[in-house]
Amino acid sequence: MLNVPALQEDLAARKLAGWLLYDFRSQNPTAQTALDLAGHMLTRRWFYFVPARGEPTLIAHAIERDNFPPLPGRRVLYSGWEALMTQLRALKLGAGPVAMEYFPLGAIPYLSRVDAGTIELIRSLGVEIVSSADLVQAFLCRWNADAFASHERASDGVYAAVQRGFAYVKESIANGREPLELEVQAQLLAEFKARRMTTDHAPIVAVGPHAGNPHYETGAAGPTKIRRGELLLLDVWAKEDDRDAAYADITWTGVVDDAVRTPRHAEVFKVVADGRDAALDLIKKAHAQSRSLRGFEADRAARDLIASRGYGERFLHRTGHNIGCNAVHGDGANLDDFETHDTRELMPRTCFSIEPGVYLEDFGIRSEIDVFLAEDGPRVCAPIQRELVRILA
Repeated sequence: MLNVPALQEDLAARKLAGWLLYDFRSQNPTAQTALDLAGHMLTRRWFYFVPARGEPTLIAHAIERDNFPPLPGRRVLYSGWEALMTQLRALKLGAGPVAMEYFPLGAIPYLSRVDAGTIELIRSLGVEIVSSADLVQAFLCRWNADAFASHERASDGVYAAVQRGFAYVKESIANGREPLELEVQAQLLAEFKARRMTTDHAPIVAVGPHAGNPHYETGAAGPTKIRRGELLLLDVWAKEDDRDAAYADITWTGVVDDAVRTPRHAEVFKVVADGRDAALDLIKKAHAQSRSLRGFEADRAARDLIASRGYGERFLHRTGHNIGCNAVHGDGANLDDFETHDTRELMPRTCFSIEPGVYLEDFGIRSEIDVFLAEDGPRVCAPIQRELVRILA
């Protein structure tokens, strides 16, 4: 939940009048996270205003007066829409810029949570609305020591799952049978269960042409055998089964053989790995120089390198995404100058993936690591893949 005294100090430093949180039927998960509202039955509009100075105010519908957890400040109720307008006017929001989950022109949709009509409503009260993007990162996306420790353990778990998946393929083929993608996926999930880990979606196991689809859904194409000589991609993400635990998210690729016999497999892996390392090197350099880095800059480092090797048009997504305190895709800055132009700073104590990929008709390769921006520099907890795994070696 929000640390209100620290937030008010930050609001004053930014010369903001306050932060106005709003939600209706879970349209704004950022606001729900800020007030720890998961699991609460809320079906009517509510607002929570934290001013730079003074007491916060919750405006809630009368039938849901008891559906909120204890929150700092006062609680006022409304029933009809006219009463809601009266309460909003009473907040006197027009004393300066007010932050909301909005981004100009929808340029960063991950922070465009408040509908246009509600933005118009608040502006009709004479309020200047600015984006809460920096506040969201500073107060909802930064990890404490416990979150980072849970990420370290999750990193061990997802890496162990990847190794188990490759080992299952090797054992199956040694026994004269070609395993299915879904069988390997079941092995990954079994490793999670053994380690008391959970995930929001099952991991991706993609062989051959399926690996050329970045969001391939394992099994969607029917039972698919993993055959000798093919390339196999495992995209694995999970966290400890605890609400406050942090995710780890990695991707490894290997060839179902005892050697890399297809030159283009090796070529594309090197392009992808070099792009990954270019982004990581830039982040390390920025830290060493004590300068801030924006999400789009890290994306450009990876993307420009891959484009220079002739594969730019086959890199189909952003370079990386924020990893939240308990969500694999968080609300913080993404490494993105492709799907969006993410100008947000990569803040200390946040975590994000670096996962460039090249996707062709007959195979695809992605290499994914997670980077935590510790005070003493970027940290990568899981091993970094340096060459294609020779699964049958």
